[in-house]
Amino acid sequence: MDLGIKGKSALVCASSKGLGLGCAENLAAAGVNLIMNARGSDALEAAAQRVRDEYGVTVTTVAADVATEQGQAAVIAAAKDVDILVNNAGGPPPGMWHEWDREDFIKALDANMLAPIALIKALVPGMMDRGWGRVVNITSQSVRAPIGVLGLSNSARTGLTGYVAGTSRQVAGKGVTINNLLPGIHATDRADGLDGGVVKAKGITLEQARAERAATIPAGRYGTRSEFGAACAFLCSQHAGFIVGQNILLDGGATNLTM
Repeated sequence: MDLGIKGKSALVCASSKGLGLGCAENLAAAGVNLIMNARGSDALEAAAQRVRDEYGVTVTTVAADVATEQGQAAVIAAAKDVDILVNNAGGPPPGMWHEWDREDFIKALDANMLAPIALIKALVPGMMDRGWGRVVNITSQSVRAPIGVLGLSNSARTGLTGYVAGTSRQVAGKGVTINNLLPGIHATDRADGLDGGVVKAKGITLEQARAERAATIPAGRYGTRSEFGAACAFLCSQHAGFIVGQNILLDGGATNLTM
């Protein structure tokens, strides 16, 4: 399918690896020029060069932490005229409800709620002026069904979800859509970290931990960054202009919901 976005430009945050890289790769395959962002410059430059070589698009890199004001300013300066924004950031560490203090919540909010809001506020007005834009926020399946040990993520990402619910309906009339993609377990570093916690807690091997988690997913496996990125690219396409303010699960059926 021709997504109809060849020649457009996109900012993809946290795109040196994992789900962010999957989104960048699929957008590049559709002919979208990229601004790729991540905190670590070495991994970012390597990923950007692979995308340039494989897809022949223009890729600009911005090594910065978008959870900070300085990082946001650097990214916004490079991406002020983009057509597409993909918000993404690594999730906070797991733990128990009684272990977290105010500073833990502030860090989670900065990375997973306030940073994406700051980028939306900075970049969406230009999209509205031009009459077309797409915003996709990578959140989590936990905003539909909270995960106990991910309370920091539950809180921050649900806050972003509420913001998007109202904001998306205010900008849709100007040709700009905002939607959220809710990943379940995918084969990424995040999954490795969570599985590593199970290894320590249960005294089992990593392979056993992965097999246990995969058994809880009706699809029987972890997702891939490529299939996640394909869903992101579709939401950014010309064909998705009537999808507004939605929270779309990509979890292999793991979240047991009727609606």
